Amino acid sequence: MFPHELPVWKSRAEKFDLLVLTAFAPIDARWHKRLTKLDIAVDEVPKIRARDPDTVNWPDEVVADGPVPLSRLVPAGIDRRGAATRARIVLFRRPLELRAKDPEDLADLVHDVLVHQVATYLGIEPEVVDPELGGLDDEE
Repeated sequence: MFPHELPVWKSRAEKFDLLVLTAFAPIDARWHKRLTKLDIAVDEVPKIRARDPDTVNWPDEVVADGPVPLSRLVPAGIDRRGAATRARIVLFRRPLELRAKDPEDLADLVHDVLVHQVATYLGIEPEVVDPELGGLDDEE
């Protein structure tokens, strides 16, 4: 009944991927020259866990809501085969979706997480990446 190009035909994962690209676009527009060696990826769920959920202390590379990681910045490095890898921000779709009240809240949360991760990657404060930043607590 509807053409496959319409959003109604997109899966939740495809809609989330599009949301991430949309949230990243203004950040990339402003910081593109410094982000050319950074990739953005999405995983369903985090593959990292807090050792002790009661006293979790995540490194700066992880944005989390208490013991639940929402995203992770993976630095550039060398893989098991000896090939160079690029730095990448990995957003965890399910934890982000579960924390959002509605689609607008999810868009804001994804934007804020991306701002924090780009700031960590660049070694600057999140407010420099986006002066209008809001939404995430200092607990991450």
